Amino acid sequence: MTIKVVRGNPTPEELAAALAVVRARAAAAASVPAAPEQLDEWADKNRNIPRRAPAQPGPTTWRGTYWPR
Repeated sequence: MTIKVVRGNPTPEELAAALAVVRARAAAAASVPAAPEQLDEWADKNRNIPRRAPAQPGPTTWRGTYWPR
């Protein structure tokens, strides 16, 4: 990690304090476990398993092909 002072003239103590804060934040961010990835509803395997009998032909069958009963 390279730190460059762009403006001002910090004392060695100020620079050390700033560096300690930056390193502590970097270490804290690295130690946090990643949140489990939320799967999209379309990727849910249970959604693709038929839970009822296939639709029977009829004038309103198209309505029930997606929406659960």
